Amino acid sequence: MTDPIADLLTRIRNALMRGKKNVNAPYSKLKHELVKALVKEGFLEGVKKVKKDFDELEITLKYHEEKPVIKEISRESKPGLRKYINYKDIKPYKGGLGIKLLTTSKGILTDSQAIKNQVGGEIICRVF
Repeated sequence: MTDPIADLLTRIRNALMRGKKNVNAPYSKLKHELVKALVKEGFLEGVKKVKKDFDELEITLKYHEEKPVIKEISRESKPGLRKYINYKDIKPYKGGLGIKLLTTSKGILTDSQAIKNQVGGEIICRVF
């Protein structure tokens, strides 16, 4: 697999389309922090590290009135084309209703947190 983050986002997207309650993905520290940020922002219910044959993330998806809370989730920066942004150039996504997740020197931050902390970084994904 060349892009584990894209794989994680695709697993979440597919599980939401099928109406699943949980989805599992291979564990990595970056993916765990990414999903914790989505939980903190209210897009997902929860996440926990599960020990099976290998470490996995068990992600609990969130629905409102039987419809997924996440309408759109997509990868921004790809292994073949990295996208970096300065905090001064960050614009609100979908009028501030959506978020962009960035990996910065201070960890994974949302676009509004990056502006507040005055740090730029690589744009990982967009969520609406």
